[in-house]
Amino acid sequence: MTIGPTTEPAAVATGDSASIASGTASVATRTYRFFRYNMKITIGLFLVSIIVGFGYIGPFFVDLELAEVGMVLPPGQAPSAEHWLGVDANGRDMLAWLIDATPDSLKVGVMAGALGVIIGASVGFVAGYYGGWIDTVLRTVTDIWLAIPGLLVLIVLASMVDVLTLEQMALVIALFAWMGAARVIRAQVLTLRERQYVEIARMSGENGMYIVFLELMPNLMPFLLAAFVGSLIGSILAAIGLEFLGLGATHISTLGNILYWQNFYNAVIRGMWWWWGSPIVIFVVLFAGLFIASIGLDEWANPRLKERS
Repeated sequence: MTIGPTTEPAAVATGDSASIASGTASVATRTYRFFRYNMKITIGLFLVSIIVGFGYIGPFFVDLELAEVGMVLPPGQAPSAEHWLGVDANGRDMLAWLIDATPDSLKVGVMAGALGVIIGASVGFVAGYYGGWIDTVLRTVTDIWLAIPGLLVLIVLASMVDVLTLEQMALVIALFAWMGAARVIRAQVLTLRERQYVEIARMSGENGMYIVFLELMPNLMPFLLAAFVGSLIGSILAAIGLEFLGLGATHISTLGNILYWQNFYNAVIRGMWWWWGSPIVIFVVLFAGLFIASIGLDEWANPRLKERS
């Protein structure tokens, strides 16, 4: 008796392909719905993506060598068809300089913001979950740190180092970027630690770190994202302040250093509006996007805010 070839493997493969395609379509649908019904997050991310694209895609269209000092360009030129954003007092093309400076400014903010949230979230989780004297000590330290004038201390710390690298500046800024995240996460952990699923995990013999990282943290991701955006805004502002005072990484092109040099060469008095106006436009778009996204993340984490608005 001849047995014909079976078609089951092909059917299984077809079924797997169909399930994968269905899963991909489902993820795409959920992603679309999320951004469709969270317009503030969508608008904020769109504005931020404009600045990110400007800094990271711009080098493919503009020669960054034009941002170097000593290029043979007539200094102080106003915006023209040849130089869209003009030329500074040292003959640097402003468009090329801005494109060169934007990624490093974003890098400092992301590093400092991420480190600040990691420190703050760790403090908040430990204080909120364990409570007792641990909570009292960590809460007291956080409140004392909040009372310290951060910018003044940052200026003193930065002035003690001859040449700051981006990583060192991010570390210095992160020292004063963690307190807000610590307070927000602690408050949320206090409300979650008595939930039934936490009690079940505790009665099952799971240790505190397991409960914190695998039970509590996934439920607080919206709050962590919102805290990161807030920390990112504060970190970029702190970096700009240090760089404008000449205490940042002066050997690296950043948006804050552009403002420092325009102030050094009296661009405002000389009427070179394109020198100081261009980075300010970038700041406005960036901070508007981050602020709108932060509001959207707060509403996503706390639906009652969305209902009230």
